[in-house]
Amino acid sequence: MALTLHLLQNRQAALVFDPWRREVRAAIARAGLEETVAALIRLCPFAAYFPDFLTPAPGTTDLETGIDRVLSTPAARIGREIARLYGPGRIPCGARRLAAGDTGALARLGEGLRRYYTVAVKPYLAAIGSAVSADRPVRAEAALTAGTDGLLASYGPDLSWRGERVLEAPYPVRWELPLGGRPLTMIPAFFCVRFPVALADPRLPPVLVHPVTPLPGWLERHRAGERGDGAGPGPVGHLVGHTRAAVLDALERPLTTTQLGAVLRLALSTASRHATVLREAGLISSERRGPSVVHRRTGLGDALMNGAVGGRSTTVALSGGAG
Repeated sequence: MALTLHLLQNRQAALVFDPWRREVRAAIARAGLEETVAALIRLCPFAAYFPDFLTPAPGTTDLETGIDRVLSTPAARIGREIARLYGPGRIPCGARRLAAGDTGALARLGEGLRRYYTVAVKPYLAAIGSAVSADRPVRAEAALTAGTDGLLASYGPDLSWRGERVLEAPYPVRWELPLGGRPLTMIPAFFCVRFPVALADPRLPPVLVHPVTPLPGWLERHRAGERGDGAGPGPVGHLVGHTRAAVLDALERPLTTTQLGAVLRLALSTASRHATVLREAGLISSERRGPSVVHRRTGLGDALMNGAVGGRSTTVALSGGAG
């Protein structure tokens, strides 16, 4: 929810998220949530700092548990973080009540979060789940084949080593987070774009939220899937079969067989079989990379999906060791 509030305040990843922004803003208006969302944005601005208590510790598995953790934050901590957000003597009236631990203000915050969730997050859970499901096997495979170094390398340019004990990530401000022997939890996030995100308070359990930003057109595909016609994109589905058309659609970017199965919720053997048929038809190419096979659309596959012949070019410092 915090990351979606940020996306409503900026134009980052416009091609990917502008359709979502338009849909969510319309839903906010229909639900009469303009004032509620405005209040949440004031508490969670797209800025160098927003309160950590809004993003409770990892391990939260459902909305109510998460909200309960937010509302159970000690009043002293809420007050300290809100004071940091607004600056001394500049806290607005409503935020002052929240900072003081007022039960009414906390209840309104909880209700506001619930209502906002129903329009900004809940309708997109299937798309979020597919993106995270596609990311997880990539990390697991990297960790199993090459250990911690392989896992960290799988994040590509998002993470790099400086020396032997400092891990660097792109970040809006220069900042160092000493791990001090503590584990670092990596959290994939659908609505995270451009930069990973870390908690501001170095005393909290270290986490690094990293982007699993979807491809452009994800919302249209998501809606098509809800209608039941997303398994095969238009006439292509009638030509090659709905599931194989879905495989071709997913291969707008290269994916391993494991990722294909996760994205389309297919058994590994089924994903492999469809990839073989498409490869034999010249619509995709496959290349073995270590224990994995990476599939990508060929120019012919692009032409079939896009209706035209044409090629496509493919192309925070955390210190304390990898522990």
